[in-house]
Amino acid sequence: MTLLRIGLLALLLALFGHTAQAAPQKTERIEAELVPMSAWAAPGSTAIVAVRQKIAPGWHTYWRNPGDSGGPTSLSWTLPSGVTAGDILWPTPGRQRLMSLVNYGYEGEVFLPVPIQIPATARPGQTLPLTVEALFLVCSDQLCVPEPLTLTAEMPIRAGAAPLSRPYGLRIEQTVEIAPRPAGLEARMTAQNGRILLSVSGAALTAAKPTQAWFYPFDAGRIDHAAAQSGTVGPDGLRLTLTPAARQRGDGPLAGIVATDAGAWEISATPGAPLPGTDGRALQPLDGAPAAPASTGLVALAQAALFAFLGGLILNLMPCVFPILAMKAAALAASAGDRAAARRDGLAFSAGALVTFLALAGVLIALRAAGQAVGWGFQLQSPAVTAGLSLLLLASALNLSGVFHVGRGLQGVGSGPLSRLPGAAGAAFTGVLAVVVASPCTAPFMAPAMGAALVMAWPLALLVFLFLGLGFVLPYLAVSLWPAALSRLRPGAWMERLKGLLAFPLYGAALWLAWVFARQAGDDALAALMASGLLLALSLWLAGRAQDARARGRPYLWHSLFAALSLVLAGAALIHGLRAPGPAEPSAQAVEGRAWSPEAVASAQAEGRTVLVNFTADWCVTCKINEGAALSSPAVRRALDGSNAVYLVGDWTRRDPAIAAELSRHGRSGVPLYLVYRPGQARPEVLPQLLTEGVVLEALK
Repeated sequence: MTLLRIGLLALLLALFGHTAQAAPQKTERIEAELVPMSAWAAPGSTAIVAVRQKIAPGWHTYWRNPGDSGGPTSLSWTLPSGVTAGDILWPTPGRQRLMSLVNYGYEGEVFLPVPIQIPATARPGQTLPLTVEALFLVCSDQLCVPEPLTLTAEMPIRAGAAPLSRPYGLRIEQTVEIAPRPAGLEARMTAQNGRILLSVSGAALTAAKPTQAWFYPFDAGRIDHAAAQSGTVGPDGLRLTLTPAARQRGDGPLAGIVATDAGAWEISATPGAPLPGTDGRALQPLDGAPAAPASTGLVALAQAALFAFLGGLILNLMPCVFPILAMKAAALAASAGDRAAARRDGLAFSAGALVTFLALAGVLIALRAAGQAVGWGFQLQSPAVTAGLSLLLLASALNLSGVFHVGRGLQGVGSGPLSRLPGAAGAAFTGVLAVVVASPCTAPFMAPAMGAALVMAWPLALLVFLFLGLGFVLPYLAVSLWPAALSRLRPGAWMERLKGLLAFPLYGAALWLAWVFARQAGDDALAALMASGLLLALSLWLAGRAQDARARGRPYLWHSLFAALSLVLAGAALIHGLRAPGPAEPSAQAVEGRAWSPEAVASAQAEGRTVLVNFTADWCVTCKINEGAALSSPAVRRALDGSNAVYLVGDWTRRDPAIAAELSRHGRSGVPLYLVYRPGQARPEVLPQLLTEGVVLEALK
């Protein structure tokens, strides 16, 4: 039994990606442990390891500048040869007032992330021991107690991108994402009437539109921590009025973080005149709590729901939805002249689509809560799902072409797509298929809505996705319930001709998904899929012949048997292709791009070059249209060369946690996403989701 338990434990660890770490160290005032963000680290990568503090009620620890009293948490590392630890990525602190003093620190649970550089010589399969001597100064209103604790963890080394560890990986990732960092902001400090006028401007502030702000200096002795801070915000930035410390210590630039209700950034203010465009309406002081990644109040919920509804409406016009529009049109044509059937089909289609939206959203939220870096459209990152959808759309197209008929005799059961079943079942499955195929697209307004939803509590997030689905189904539902529109659809021979014509968008969608499958799984797997598609077409053709023979009272047994045999062989060919997948090749770009990575962006910025980043996927039709229409022209190539810009491509055709994290950092959960980093600006400009050549050329100026 002991060996069996050990084996089961090893299997669970392999399946769920837990990193080995010691039990938390506890005192009366604090519990602490060393927690890796990812399940493993790759050789030559930078891993994030956080010191997790759970501070007892009534006690607190301190930020890098503790304020008027106290001391910051210090870390002393013992690491294997070649492994190095960076500085703490300090989260935005809270303010703790004690009579006339104000300190900066943390209460409750807090994570202090630290980047750990893994050497390229690390071998996959080995485990690196990490040890840190942490000294916490834990204080209450009456007492301060130094708490030295030795924290340990083990970092497995494996090749490839790692999932987030559980249970704290996602929390650490969110802490890193909102941690204050430089953003290319310009800052000036101006002595004025015994005060310090701090003015800050830049694209990050312009885009954030803050309503609250507070300045936290890195060094003590520069400002009076307990004094009030008043401020204004203008079109280009903000101003804060600070009170100098009674006993000034240090000179030079005034460095620290400007924390707002829309984010926090590091600045370094040099002496000079106030920056223009930073004066205007009054700012409120930021409360003492750290900035949250997103607001989940009633106003934020209403805004996200409205954007989701508008995004769902516009989603009907996106390129990847066009094949599904053909299925909708065929269903409407089939209901022509029967208003009751049209209403039934409209309601069934809407129900199928809405349930699928909520189901996909639920799976997405659950996977992200479990630490998986996934985004909207995640199902098409699976080669098996892509192949299955390709065959399903092929079967739907053959049905519209009249090769076989679902519902004509028992031979039709199971041999064709449910989307053409008569009645409400077919309409409901059409709604399911519409959402599954359309979800890789993100329409305008969808990106901010889904980005906000994914940081809300799950009931609120599902409500936002429900509004997305309502916007998506509204046009079809409105037409099916509108008698004046239905009266224009009179039954006739035109219906059969329309069905035959509408089959071709589905053939095109099936071919597109087969191409995506080839990019994901390789040429050998594509050959197996093509064989499977051929055998499926043969099976459905034989099923159609059996249906016709039975309708005429002729023998149909042999047709049915061969149809079943062909269907079995089609399944076997598909399984064979899925069992031997090959690596996906990089997406071909008319304008060649280098592979995206945070290091590639940083390297290009260090050289003072403009960086254009294209986050794309082969299953994203909007991405491919943008690449063909706006990113592939000779004019864009000349603009890239003329401006000495770097073009980077983040290919999300298959799952990539690093790309998923970068999308999330910009409030997105899907592609496309286009970023332009300008020299001297750490924060990029986000381009529209629907590109034109002019938009790209203007961005590269």
